[in-house]
Amino acid sequence: MIEQPAYTGFGFSDEEWGLLVGLPQSVLSAASAAESDGSRRTRAESAAGLEGIAAGRESASPLVAAVAGEVVARVGDPEAGAELPVVAPADPAALIDDVLARSAQAAALLAAKVDEGEAGAYKHWLVEIADQVVGAAATGGLLGLGGDQISASERQFRDRLAQTLND
Repeated sequence: MIEQPAYTGFGFSDEEWGLLVGLPQSVLSAASAAESDGSRRTRAESAAGLEGIAAGRESASPLVAAVAGEVVARVGDPEAGAELPVVAPADPAALIDDVLARSAQAAALLAAKVDEGEAGAYKHWLVEIADQVVGAAATGGLLGLGGDQISASERQFRDRLAQTLND
C-alpha cells in the first residue's frame, strides 16, 4: 500500500502544502530583515524564530503541528543544535512584500480549505513567530547596551503581517 502524504488528509494539493510549509521560515526571514541588526543579532533572531517554528509541533492544531513537523524535518531541530544560516536579502523591502503577499494567499487558501479554528491557529502561529524574531535582539544602542527591543520597522512588519492574516 502506498502511503499518502500528510497534506492530503487536510485536503491540500502539493503546491498548496508547499505554500503553507514554506511560509513560517519566510516569515522568520522577513521579520529578521525588517531591521538590519548585524550578524550576532540576526543569529539570535534566527534562533528565536526556529524555536518558534519548532514549538508549533506541540500545537493543539493538527495543521500547525503537521506543518511545524515538516519544517523542522527539512531545516533541522533546534533542540538537536540545528541553526539556520544567516541570510541577508539584497532587497529586504521586496522580501517583506513577497512574504506579505504569500501570507494573504495562505489566508485565502485556509479560509477555503479548513475550518476557522485551524485557519486561526496557523495564522496566529505565524504572527507568534514574527513576534519571537523581532523581540529576540535589541536594535541600536552602543556595545550591546541600550537601544530598542523592537524597532519601528520590525513593529511595522509584525503589524502588517497580523493585519494581512486578520490575527
